[in-house]
Amino acid sequence: MPSAYFVVRATVADPAKRKPFDEWYSREHLPDAAKAFGASKARRFWSLNEPSLHVAMYEFADPAALDRAMSGDALKPLVAEFDRCWPEVTRTREMLVLAEEFAA
Repeated sequence: MPSAYFVVRATVADPAKRKPFDEWYSREHLPDAAKAFGASKARRFWSLNEPSLHVAMYEFADPAALDRAMSGDALKPLVAEFDRCWPEVTRTREMLVLAEEFAA
């Protein structure tokens, strides 16, 4: 089965809030979310093209594991905490399945 991914794209529009957001996400949110979801890996990115764009990616063994994580009780409290700490940060969520992987 191919790996599956939960991807959260957040826009931190205020440049003054990016460092505190980055620290909070690293120290609290990413470890809490990875553990709550049961993700095998969690990664974060800042866009080089659009400095306000932050992306978090949670990896799962397969689509069934991702579905279990998203349909369980883990997501709601994480969303509520994010909204409480960062009400001005907009975000979108996507669920992806690995279509192909190539390594040279």
